[in-house]
Amino acid sequence: MSARADSPLPSPPSQQDSSPVVELRDVSIAFDGPPVLDGVSFSVSPVETRILLGPAGVGKSVLLKLINGLLRPDKGQVLLFGEEIERMPEEELFPLRARTGMVFQESALFDSLTVRDNIGYLLTQQNVPDEEIDRRVREVLSFVGLAETFDLFPSSLSGGMKRRVAIARALIHSPELILYDSPTGGLDPVTSATILELIVKQRDVRRTPALLVTPRLQDAFMLCTHRFDPERGEMVPMPNGETNPDTTFLMLEEGRLIFDGSLHDLVHSTNPFVREFLE
Repeated sequence: MSARADSPLPSPPSQQDSSPVVELRDVSIAFDGPPVLDGVSFSVSPVETRILLGPAGVGKSVLLKLINGLLRPDKGQVLLFGEEIERMPEEELFPLRARTGMVFQESALFDSLTVRDNIGYLLTQQNVPDEEIDRRVREVLSFVGLAETFDLFPSSLSGGMKRRVAIARALIHSPELILYDSPTGGLDPVTSATILELIVKQRDVRRTPALLVTPRLQDAFMLCTHRFDPERGEMVPMPNGETNPDTTFLMLEEGRLIFDGSLHDLVHSTNPFVREFLE
């Protein structure tokens, strides 16, 4: 199904400068054993979509939790929108998290709540009027192509539809950064393509910076080699074999960052771990 929208969402607040929305400086963390992340440093600029590649167990999801302040590093600095968060009190993290959209690998929907109430959950907690919640929920559901699911419960949705509802929930606050945790994990190829089309649409229509973690090389290549065509309302290949210059790659091996660069640099890397992963 195409990710066509009936109406575009408002753009997230514009960045005042070119400072990174996320920056990790020499970050390390361990859990009663060898480091899960060991001296990791990189940044995400206000125009970038960064794709973190690597097999299971190399620390990709841990890295996302550090960025959202759900975990604290043993060493190093984590900056979110220019604020050092690694020692920040929990209550001071709330406003920064409100500027960040998170799409969990398993969607993480409440089975007892309707799609409307899942997406608008935080707005309800903030005492936003019901009419405003309805309007905003319908807007994001239109963006992900699921307007008809407003009153449905998650149990009646397919896995791919649940993942699209999770993306809609991440968009409800017009975030300034989106974190995707293996968004196509466990989905069939056709459904995965629909999710990737939504991610490309979010990148190209709303220009929201993002960090996406995935073990799937085919997903990474599709994101880099396709764009969203608003006239056709669908994802199409980049012309003349071009790649999106603002979509770049990171790779972890045994907790260390071993690659940071473009698709061209990735496919021409001589690093043995990178070569094995690509092959």
